[in-house]
Amino acid sequence: MTPNILFICSDQQRRDCLGYVNDYPVKTPNIDALAEDGVDFSEAYTPNPICVPARRSMICGRRPEQVGTLYNYDQGIPSVPFSPDNYSWSRDLQKAGYKCGYIGAWHVSDLPATKFGYDDNITVRELQTPDDTRYENGWFGDKCALPLKSSETHKAAQAAIELIKRYGGHPFQIRVNFSAPHLPCRPCEPFASMYKDVPLWRSFDDDLKNKPFMQRQMVLNWNNANTDKGKFLHTIRMYYGYVSQTDDAIGVMINYLKQNGLYDNTVIIYTSDHGDMCGDRRMLDKHYIMYDSVVRVPLIIKYPGASGGTVDDMTVNALDIVPTVLDICGLEKPDGLQGVSLMPYLTGDKPEKIRKYALVTYNGQQFGLYTQRMITDGHIKYVWNCSDMDELYFLDSDPDELINRANDDDQKDLLLKLRRDMAAELKAADDYTMRSPWLYDTLYNGRKAKYEV
Repeated sequence: MTPNILFICSDQQRRDCLGYVNDYPVKTPNIDALAEDGVDFSEAYTPNPICVPARRSMICGRRPEQVGTLYNYDQGIPSVPFSPDNYSWSRDLQKAGYKCGYIGAWHVSDLPATKFGYDDNITVRELQTPDDTRYENGWFGDKCALPLKSSETHKAAQAAIELIKRYGGHPFQIRVNFSAPHLPCRPCEPFASMYKDVPLWRSFDDDLKNKPFMQRQMVLNWNNANTDKGKFLHTIRMYYGYVSQTDDAIGVMINYLKQNGLYDNTVIIYTSDHGDMCGDRRMLDKHYIMYDSVVRVPLIIKYPGASGGTVDDMTVNALDIVPTVLDICGLEKPDGLQGVSLMPYLTGDKPEKIRKYALVTYNGQQFGLYTQRMITDGHIKYVWNCSDMDELYFLDSDPDELINRANDDDQKDLLLKLRRDMAAELKAADDYTMRSPWLYDTLYNGRKAKYEV
């Protein structure tokens, strides 16, 4: 039987803020149950921690820079348009007889999702309920005045159910893209009041010494140097509540599938475009940093008959999802995809490691262009900041990335090896930085000035 596909993507969902991860006290019972039924890829990373680059990669299965995408197209800095001529896996599913619907946050192109292989495109605007409430806390978030059933999250869930009903008799691929928990977080009741006593992020008091200058600048850019801790605790509560509200909406869709005999034959994918600092280190949003708070994302795939469990191999969600879906549907994979199918993990035929490193890129935007590249094997993380000091973290002993070892004399050999490994990864990805002989020489030969801190 041809499987249905329900693809769920949150916006700015930190992996460490899911209940089953057991890191911070967030309640997500429906996502937890999905992880229990499916395969949890615990070392999943975004290819680029910005909305448009990550989302375009989820459409075409290629690194964002390969399709001319350095940053968001709608922030004032000129950007290459994303043409429908680009490959879209949803278009292949359409040709194979699937009915395809896209619901919620698009943020891929000025053109609608129907130009990229979707029969229906229910936009964020169609899901929004008029609300003339004056919210006081800006980016730090507030309780939403709307009833839960009128929220964007639950209207998106209901829209998905209506499409499933309308597509009756056809295999379906429905993609639900929540705007939540993107700041400003505005959960409805009962979720707005769900969390009372919450901890600050463990790395909240990072003094950012021996860290890139840009990180200290980001605190100033958001005017947070002297912000009271209580305000950050408030935004954490709102973030937790928004995460739990999104989880509840996911539960609505899953319950419908179960009640109508569709759950067992539906592949469910849950992921996010990237994470969110949410006050961590006194920063908001996700720019100019490569901390796990923003680059590490959830990735769960519930596959009919899969044995479940956790996979700790390196995955890059937006790249690996595309060939995986094509394999699930028995469709040919086109040339040019830059991910690897995760199908062997779903069928229990665990392969050799599909990659040594996860590679994450960033090119700046809101506060100026800023080139960063990151590799990690889950134990060591190296960040190349082209115009600032580099970063080196030992994640097993320093999971919160507090101690930058890139300036340590006793790490010179390791640093040179990681730089050369990164150069090889970037070359293989045809990253634009490696087309410059000056940048290549700087990276490969470790020509970085020692920082006096």
